[in-house]
Amino acid sequence: MSNFWSISWVVFICCLANQINAQQQDYTKYVDPNIGTAHCRWFHYTPGAMPFGMAKPAPSTNGSYGTQHGWDASGYDYRHTSIEGFANFHEFQLGGILFTATTGPLQTTPGKLENPNGGYRSRFDREDEYSTAGYYSVFLKDYKVRAELTATRRVAFHRYTFPQTSEAHILFDIGNIWGESGPVKDARVNLTADGRVEGWVTTLPVYVQKYQPGAEVTMYFTAELSKRPTSYGIFRGDEIKKGQSECAGKGAGLYLDFKTAEGEAITIKAGLSLTSVANARLNFEKEATGLTFDQACAQSKKTWNDYLGRIDVKGGTKENYTKFYTGLYHALLGRGLASDVNGAYPKNTGGVGRIPLDAKGVPLFQHYNTDAVWGAYWNLTQLWTIVYPEYYADFIKSQLLVYKDAGWLGDGIVNSRYVSGVGTNFVSLIMASAYLAGIKDFDVNTAYAAARKNELVSEGRPHGAGKMDVDRFLKYGYVNHLDSAKGSGELWQFSASHTLEYAFSAFAMSNWAQALGKTEDYKLFGNLSNAWEQIWDPRLKLVRPRLANGAFIENFDPSQPWRGFQEGNAYQYSYFVPHQPEKLVTKMGEKEFNRRLDSTFALAEKAYFGGGAEIDAFAGIAGIYNHGNQPNLHVSWLFNYSGKPSLTQKWVRSICDKFYGTEGIHGYGFGQDEDQGQLGAWFVMAAMGLFDVKGFTDKETLLGLSAPLFSEINIRLNSKYYPGQVFRIISNQNTALNPYIQSIQLNKQAVHRPFIPWSSIKKGGEMRLQMGVHPKNRY
Repeated sequence: MSNFWSISWVVFICCLANQINAQQQDYTKYVDPNIGTAHCRWFHYTPGAMPFGMAKPAPSTNGSYGTQHGWDASGYDYRHTSIEGFANFHEFQLGGILFTATTGPLQTTPGKLENPNGGYRSRFDREDEYSTAGYYSVFLKDYKVRAELTATRRVAFHRYTFPQTSEAHILFDIGNIWGESGPVKDARVNLTADGRVEGWVTTLPVYVQKYQPGAEVTMYFTAELSKRPTSYGIFRGDEIKKGQSECAGKGAGLYLDFKTAEGEAITIKAGLSLTSVANARLNFEKEATGLTFDQACAQSKKTWNDYLGRIDVKGGTKENYTKFYTGLYHALLGRGLASDVNGAYPKNTGGVGRIPLDAKGVPLFQHYNTDAVWGAYWNLTQLWTIVYPEYYADFIKSQLLVYKDAGWLGDGIVNSRYVSGVGTNFVSLIMASAYLAGIKDFDVNTAYAAARKNELVSEGRPHGAGKMDVDRFLKYGYVNHLDSAKGSGELWQFSASHTLEYAFSAFAMSNWAQALGKTEDYKLFGNLSNAWEQIWDPRLKLVRPRLANGAFIENFDPSQPWRGFQEGNAYQYSYFVPHQPEKLVTKMGEKEFNRRLDSTFALAEKAYFGGGAEIDAFAGIAGIYNHGNQPNLHVSWLFNYSGKPSLTQKWVRSICDKFYGTEGIHGYGFGQDEDQGQLGAWFVMAAMGLFDVKGFTDKETLLGLSAPLFSEINIRLNSKYYPGQVFRIISNQNTALNPYIQSIQLNKQAVHRPFIPWSSIKKGGEMRLQMGVHPKNRY
C-alpha cells in the first residue's frame, strides 16, 4: 500500500459509493485491460472509455515517441515503469489532446523512459495501478498525485488528487505527436475568460498521407476544471511564457498552476469532437453538464455491464472468465464514435456532414472510425451479428456515409479519411453478411450498389478504396503475379492472397445478389468465387502464385511471406478457401487434409500457435500457422468439414489455453496485433464453441461447433432484430478432463453433425452438449 491512496480505497470511492444497481452483476471485475499490453497498438489500451466511445482517455508510457510506420506499437507498454500523461483520443491513426498533472518545478516536455526526471513523467508501481472497463487509476510516485480516468461517450473525465503544495500544475499538451497521430500540422489552445481550456490539433497520419494524400484530421476539445488556477501560461517545448493565455502552431501547450491542500482533487471534464470546438461544447453540454466524476464512473460501469452481460457464462475457470470478458471488452472497445450528439460528422471530402435526425432531434445512427475490416468476418462481425446487431447496422450506415460523400467504400477510415492499411476492402462482404444474417435496417439498394462497385470497378478507383488490382483479377480470373512493380507492395505484390480474398468476397456477393433477385449478378459473382482454383497447384496441393501466361512462379518457397501473400505464406493461405471448405478438402483428399492439418497444429503448438515468445506484431508470419494474424483464424475449425470434428475441439481449446494468456506480456500471443478487438472476439466465439468459417456469407448460415469453455452460456438476443430472447448452451460434465463432444441436442432434438443453423439460434432456445474424455467424430 502507498499511504492512504490504497487501490482498495479508490475502487471503493468509484465503484461502491456510486449507488450502482445492486442487482446488476458486475462483469467488469473479470476485465483486465493490462493483458497483452507489451508492444501493443495505440488503440489497444484505453480503460477509461465507454463501449464504442469517442472519448478514450488512457495513460501513455511512450506515446510521445510516435510511430515509425504509422502502426507500430505505441502508447502504453506493460514493460515500462513510468507514465508521461493521459491522452484523450485513441483510435487507428488518431491520437492526441494530452492532459497530465505534476508537482514541483514546472516541466513542459515529456521525459524519456530512460530519464523520467528530464521532463514531465512519473514513475509508478503496478500495485498502485487499477484498470478495468470504464475506469483507470494510478499513483504518480514522483508527484504524489493520484490520477483517475473515466468517460461518457464523448466526454473524458480526469481527476487528479494532489498533496499539499504551492506547486501543483495541470498541463494541456496539444500540439505534439501522440501515438499514431503522425506529424502535427497546426494546433491551438487557449484559456477562455470563463475559465475553460479549449483548442484543437490538426495532424497528418501516415496512413492518411498514403491513402488520401493531402488530407488531414483534426481533433477538438473544450475542458472545464473544478478549480480556478492561481496562475497560468503557455509553452512550446521548453519555451515557457507566463501569463499568456493563448498558443498556436506546432508544439502548442498551456499550463495551469494551483495551490492544493492534502488530498484535494481537481476534476477535468473535456468535451471532445472531430468537427468543431462548438460541437465539443455541445457534446459536453448534453453528456456531462452537472455530472460528477463518480457519477460518470457509475454510468460507465452500468453501460459496460449491460454490454458485457449480454453473454453470461457460468462454470468455468477463473483464468477463462478473465480471458472471456477481457476479450469481449476489446471487441467492444475499438471502432469508436466519430459523430457528435447533433449528427455532425467529418466528411471524407472535407467539411462537416449531417446525419439525419429523428423527431426528437436525435441522430438516426452514428458514424464510426475503424481500422480495416480485414479478417473481421471471423471474429467481430460474427459477434456483432449474434449479440450487437444494432451496432452492426450502425456500422454499415456509417460506411455508407463515406460512399455517399466520396463515391467509394473506404474499408479503414479515420475522420472519414481513407486509411485502408492492407490495400484490400472487405466492406462489401460484411454488408452482404449482415443482410444474409437478417440485419437489413440500412439502405440496402445503396449498399448493394456500393458493394458491387467495390468488387468490379477499377476505373477512377482511389488508393484508399483498396483492391487496386481488381482489374487484373477480372481480366485473368485470378490476380497475376508480379515480382516487381512501381508503388507500394499492396498495389502489385499480393497476387495469390488477393485472388483468394476476392473469391471469398465474390461468394458473399453472389448469395446477396440471389437474395435480392439479381440473377445475372448471382451468376457473375458465383463464377468469380471459384477463382481460387486457378492458383491451386495440384502437384503440391498448395495455392501458388501464377503469372499472366498461366505458368506458376518458379523458385517457389511455400514458407516465404510477402511474395504473393500478405502477412503470411502459402502454407497458411492454402486453407484460405472459407467459402468452399468442402471443395478444398476434396482437392487435397480428406485423409491427406486431416493428416497435414493435424501435424500443422502439432508443430504450431510448440510456438504457442504464433511466433513463439518473440515480441513482435509479425512474429509467426513465416510459420505454418499464425494465430496472431487474420488469414489463419478459421483454420482450426476446418476439421468440422473433413470428418474429424474432434480435432477442431482439440486444437481450438489448445489455442485458447496456450496462445491466449492473462499477463501483460503473454496476452494475445506475445506482443501480437490484437487489431481493435479481433483476437479478443475470436476467443469469445471459441469459448462459446460457435464459429462460422464462411463468416455468415452463405445462403443459410451453419455455425460450426467446438467444445465450450463454460458449462453454461446464456446469450441475450436483441428483440428488435431476432424473434428469440435467450439462446442457452449447456455442456454437461465440461471439465479439462472431458474436452470432447459426445452428443448434441438442439431444443431436445438430436443433432448428428457438428453444426447448428443460425436460424435456430436467433429464435432462442437451448443446445445441450454431453462432454467426454474420448474423441468422437459421429453423433
